[in-house]
Amino acid sequence: MPELPEVEATARVLDGAIAGERIAYAKVPGINALRSFEPPIEGLVGDRVAGVRRRGKHLIIDTEGGLALLIHLMSAGRLQLYETPASPRDRTSRMLLGLESGRELRLREFGSKQAAWVKLTAAGELEQEEALASLGPEAWPETPPLQELLDAPRPLHALLRDQHVIAGIGRSWVDEILWRSQLSPYKRGSDLQEDELERLREQIRQTLDGAVTHYETAVSLPIPDKLPMPLIVHRHEGEPCPRCASTLKSVHFEDYVIAYCPNCQTDGRVLKDRRLSRLLR
Repeated sequence: MPELPEVEATARVLDGAIAGERIAYAKVPGINALRSFEPPIEGLVGDRVAGVRRRGKHLIIDTEGGLALLIHLMSAGRLQLYETPASPRDRTSRMLLGLESGRELRLREFGSKQAAWVKLTAAGELEQEEALASLGPEAWPETPPLQELLDAPRPLHALLRDQHVIAGIGRSWVDEILWRSQLSPYKRGSDLQEDELERLREQIRQTLDGAVTHYETAVSLPIPDKLPMPLIVHRHEGEPCPRCASTLKSVHFEDYVIAYCPNCQTDGRVLKDRRLSRLLR
């Protein structure tokens, strides 16, 4: 799933490429992707792109005419710029914005869920949209004080992924942050000591800052289907921990995986894998 660093990288690259361009056409082949009716998506035609930016995991395309296109990539969406229009046989396209230069901005989605969505609204009403109004403070570039955010009897892994608590962190980067902080994914927010809280806050900032810096040189046009994510723990189950050389472990759930180092994060304790628990029922 594209998270804060990946969405930030996409916004920066596209902002530099299409700001000032006039929109020649706007189409939504993936009818389920459009979550608004007024103003109509065709209202973008003839308007100019003022810029592309990020809020949480959302992309926002602002226009000079006072409209804002809110986009959520969900787990498998990508917003990419192409030199030519999409083929009619392209089944991945959910939204197409043709530009006067002949290029096409395309929201594509891989897989069968078709969960990515777009919503067009007046710029002045954007912050009142539920998707943005319900977000917590941004995790980056200035990580907020965490005491009031995390003072809850919930596991850190769930808390940091909760967009109502803090915006931008997801399944991939929470593993990296907790590993760098040397904190168990199951430690409860309300149980954090002051030094652990400060260490977590610092590692959120450093980890996300490092990822954004990485993408500044690693990502350019054309934006690839898969970004080169600089992950060292997530998706590395069975490999040596980069810090202590112990074997990295994971806990599997239905639609996500928690990766961690038992030696660095859980005092040597191996967490119960949900796949094995189901087999033993």
